[in-house]
Amino acid sequence: MIEMWAAAPQVFQLLKLDIIAATGLAKDALHIYGGMTVFILVRLVWRRRGGWWLAWIATLVLALGVEWLDMRVDAAGSALQPDGEHWHDIWNTMFWPSVLLLFGRWLQPKAKAELVSGDFADEPLEEPAPV
Repeated sequence: MIEMWAAAPQVFQLLKLDIIAATGLAKDALHIYGGMTVFILVRLVWRRRGGWWLAWIATLVLALGVEWLDMRVDAAGSALQPDGEHWHDIWNTMFWPSVLLLFGRWLQPKAKAELVSGDFADEPLEEPAPV
């Protein structure tokens, strides 16, 4: 079991390289697409109150986890990248989810008041004229 966790960074690195080769996307684009995918999936699953924050936090956990794995691979190969490159990846992953978090409340449709009348549900509710 411990060997599996010790090999996780290398397995992740190979998976990431396979995705880059299969899609032809740059590493920065993968961070952006990955962050948006996680954010939107969590937001679609959790539509209740707090969903915007939950989606943002899930994306942040993903970004930090991926960078932690990247740093583990770098340390194993004695090729540590500067911290700026890791922060750049986190920034790429979190930019659009952060924008959606800040402006998401204006993207949701307003709740409509439901009418109680049966056959005339699409018509506005009016008071009868006084006699």
